[in-house]
Amino acid sequence: MSGYRSPEEWVESAWQELDAPDTGRRDSCLEVVCDVLETGRLAQADAERAIERLVAVALSDESHTLRESALHAICTATTPYELPYRVVEPLAAGVDGFEPLLLGYVLAVLGSTDDRAVLPVVERFLRHHHPYVRSEAADAVNELRRLRESPGEGAA
Repeated sequence: MSGYRSPEEWVESAWQELDAPDTGRRDSCLEVVCDVLETGRLAQADAERAIERLVAVALSDESHTLRESALHAICTATTPYELPYRVVEPLAAGVDGFEPLLLGYVLAVLGSTDDRAVLPVVERFLRHHHPYVRSEAADAVNELRRLRESPGEGAA
């Protein structure tokens, strides 16, 4: 046996380890998932399933470290994968529960969906009291508006 593990096997192994009580170990599992997503070697459907699980971690875990790692992994996945809004929509629904640093990740992810339906969610953060959040919201809005102006791109 060569010891080779497919990207899917790495991700599945990480999910199995995610139930560990040690936050550091759990964070390492999320880093593995992030690394695999960054390669772009998962099939789109497998990547979407991984991202859905990361969204659940970002929304439900009490640890700031784990929530940030999950959101970082989702942001990383926006480069090799096109994320449909339906996959990250729970982030939009829970957007008000994120502190500014994590909110920046959420806005970046929502802006990468290429779905104009997310514009109202993102635009309301253009007036946020935190400059970082305003900047991330502006970047996301600009990305979504750029797609609106480009014929044939983005969601209808």
